[in-house]
Amino acid sequence: MRTSGLLFVVGLCLLDVTSSLKICAFNIQSFGESKANNKKVMGILLKILSRCDLCLIQEVRDSKGEVIQALVKDLNRFDKSNPYSYVESERLGRKTYKEQYVYIYRSVLKVKEHYEYPKLEGKGMNETDVFSRGPFIVHFHSPTTLVKDFVLIGQHTSPKTAMKEIDELYAIFKRIYKKWKTDNVIILGDLNAGCSYITAKGWRVMRLRSDPKFHWLIGDEQDTTVREKTHCAYDRIIVHGREVVSSVVPASAQPFNFKEHFHLTEALEVSDHFPVEVDLKTNHRYFLLRTACFTAGVYILPLKPKPHQS
Repeated sequence: MRTSGLLFVVGLCLLDVTSSLKICAFNIQSFGESKANNKKVMGILLKILSRCDLCLIQEVRDSKGEVIQALVKDLNRFDKSNPYSYVESERLGRKTYKEQYVYIYRSVLKVKEHYEYPKLEGKGMNETDVFSRGPFIVHFHSPTTLVKDFVLIGQHTSPKTAMKEIDELYAIFKRIYKKWKTDNVIILGDLNAGCSYITAKGWRVMRLRSDPKFHWLIGDEQDTTVREKTHCAYDRIIVHGREVVSSVVPASAQPFNFKEHFHLTEALEVSDHFPVEVDLKTNHRYFLLRTACFTAGVYILPLKPKPHQS
């Protein structure tokens, strides 16, 4: 018994511990075979994605279903500190144009359950006619953060119907709460929530905006676009729920300007969007575990290396 107990403690000590959990959302603009076969672009994508512990990828355009599998395989070769897994939606779209949502996440996280809208129970609502691509919703368990369980609602809106789609996410939130009995929710993705796509009246009547319990972490003044001629906060992170809100690391929510960070001259080859990100605080008990492990002389593996600068 004493031996097994010691092994358990050592196992905990070897568990990756970090100061925060970074959640990202990235529209990789038509991510398919062509982009996946571009070694230069893929090298940059690996650097970007390895900064994140959990990332929603949007605009996956791959009818063969091979590019994400290859991406995650390459990502695990690139960053061996904590393996990545993924969960993906079906190919979504009203007509011939189809996209997928994909969540890539480190193995310290666990997927409790997920579903794709409109595969929800209940009648009397007509959200199917609102969304060009329904949201992909995943319930995660995170043992290292202050908030242990949270739901991510990933959404890529159509620019023409962005106002209606964003407003309808309020109804989706209500149904999630009824289904899973949790209000710890993060809505994220390319919502096209900026510039000409949202009118002044649209902002006023938008339920996600008028309800003070929803906190928009990426502000209207931010720029999530790569092109020099645009300055729009299309990509957003919105949080709801006392536990999630209190877990957010102050000032951590921001776009990641990979063009400047990696000194790129052709950043549009990667995407026309910057990823957006936010950090969640780690549970203080894991800091105590870290201290105890170092005192005992057991080395703790870092969760992730510092971002590559070149």
